[in-house]
Amino acid sequence: MQILGLRFCRITDNADEVIAFFDKLGLPRLDGCDFGDSGAIFPAGSSWLEIWQQSEHMPAGFMLQILVDDADAFAAQAKEQGLSPQGPMDEHGERIYFLQPPGGFALSFQSKLQ
Repeated sequence: MQILGLRFCRITDNADEVIAFFDKLGLPRLDGCDFGDSGAIFPAGSSWLEIWQQSEHMPAGFMLQILVDDADAFAAQAKEQGLSPQGPMDEHGERIYFLQPPGGFALSFQSKLQ
């Protein structure tokens, strides 16, 4: 198993201000994605930063997403260590599992679907 990258996701009621901040820093936005006024993705190699507008379907919070080469194997290892990953869910071309680490933020790990 290999960790390929990390994604940090922030869902907030002031997404426009946060997006403008990262635009001013000069971070490029992901090409080819039109999120309208609801969000933006700022890629950095195999990692990225996501900013989304809080809504009824997207509650405010933080999420750390761990990109792995094999999400099923990563889930099996987590279970062997006494954790309880939820999933999988196949969406956006990825297999995704979820965990709730101490501290109250959300965590997912995912791999590309084969």
